[in-house]
Amino acid sequence: MSGPTGPIDSTRTAPQGGFTFTLARTDTSAVYVASSLFQGIAYFSEPVPIGSRPAVTLQPILVYDTATTGPPIQVQHRLVTIARAKKDGTRGVLELVELVNPTTATRVAADTTRPNWAGEIPHEAIQFEVGQGDVSAEAVALRGDSVLVFGPIPPGGPKQLTYSYVLPATAQQLAIPIDQPIGELLLLLEDTTTVVTAPGAEALGVELIEERRFASYRARGLGRGTDVALAFPGRGFAIQALLPYVVALLALALVAGLVVALRRPRLASERVPS
Repeated sequence: MSGPTGPIDSTRTAPQGGFTFTLARTDTSAVYVASSLFQGIAYFSEPVPIGSRPAVTLQPILVYDTATTGPPIQVQHRLVTIARAKKDGTRGVLELVELVNPTTATRVAADTTRPNWAGEIPHEAIQFEVGQGDVSAEAVALRGDSVLVFGPIPPGGPKQLTYSYVLPATAQQLAIPIDQPIGELLLLLEDTTTVVTAPGAEALGVELIEERRFASYRARGLGRGTDVALAFPGRGFAIQALLPYVVALLALALVAGLVVALRRPRLASERVPS
């Protein structure tokens, strides 16, 4: 069992899989997790807030045999969140992908050339980073335009993979690659006037998320090769962009005024008598 400072105790399970931990001291504000190691793979219980309860009953921790081959890992959901363009024109993107192992064995990678799952991101993407989720950042790599997952993927409920990247200012149109079937694709677009083109896409309205407004779209049952395209609105007018031209026009006006003054005929009263 692990607590706020790391492993704190261990025990053997009963023949039916039950186990008991007795903690001499508990941090009532902390969260505890029980884990089991089987064939080199760690499986975890749900987080357990102890609070002031004298006993807590956990759901069984299921463990599985492992396999390096089998049916493809499935994408149940893919959420793509695209922020509004910054002053330099770049846009931040956050993706959350839910992966499902349809078999009864934990999928493990055979070697570093054969990941458990791979998925494409836009070719324009830069500054790729793996975020917090069920898949460790150490078990994820980016090769070319493909995100590769080498960490184990057990059966059961979906495992969340999160990653982020940046779109350069030149990316005013974006094709989201669909390189495998997707159960449901969700789009959250902070530029709410972005034009979305996707088969069967539903506009779900505008959502307020952390005091920011996002247009929401959903498309279900997308097959491999489905065209999903976004057209971002043009960058807004910036008065600062006119400053060099204003300065140039003022300089020309001053020069023109000086030329006119030099060419102006002198008044009779200003002429020198002969």
